[in-house]
Amino acid sequence: MKSLHIHYFQHVTFEGLGCIEEWALQNGHSLSATKFYESPLLPDLQSIDWLIVMGGPMSINDEAKYPWLKPEKEFIKKAINENKVVIGICLGAQLIADVLGEDVYPNEYKEIGWFPIQLTEQGKQSFIFSGSAETSIVFCWHGDTFDLPQNSKLLFYNECCKNQAFVYKEKVLGLQFHLEVTKLSVEQLMKHGEKELIKGEYIQTSNQIQAGIQNIANCNKMMFKILNRLTEL
Repeated sequence: MKSLHIHYFQHVTFEGLGCIEEWALQNGHSLSATKFYESPLLPDLQSIDWLIVMGGPMSINDEAKYPWLKPEKEFIKKAINENKVVIGICLGAQLIADVLGEDVYPNEYKEIGWFPIQLTEQGKQSFIFSGSAETSIVFCWHGDTFDLPQNSKLLFYNECCKNQAFVYKEKVLGLQFHLEVTKLSVEQLMKHGEKELIKGEYIQTSNQIQAGIQNIANCNKMMFKILNRLTEL
């Protein structure tokens, strides 16, 4: 496996790389970051191999409140056009959908907690997810969704949210859910998003979320599989 320089975009203090950092360091890859809550300084696109765009509680439409969203979107679009590997998680997936020309809007339901997702037929045939389980329990914390980008393939869905994951031109991956979660990151999300834990059809209680911690190991295993396969491109 060749050594990669991976740059990531982080939008809030409590949504970092999670287990992705462990994978990168174990495999000898270098990491750098733009932490928009500290500074909007963007890297030289030619100096990076991969771009990972993390989650956050803001909307992709909040450019007036978060002016760095506009240059962030422009950078993501350039990275895709330059044929970089780009991975978007939750807000990151929504940003990718946006720069690919699709609408991002509130889902009918908020989805918070541990929920099953189903692999599509295209997902079963995809390079990234072939051989994966048809159903997986993953961690979700989102209120928005997006239309599927043109020329992309839908990989996962569930009854709450139709478009849970997609791949575009093999190198651009959008995940609405969180496979990078750690025990600490789940606790941080619960702490900072406590007001969102209200009664809802797809909103679990804090006790239910805590009880689902056992699913972290499988989520991380899925994340490592994705990362390993993308290094083969």
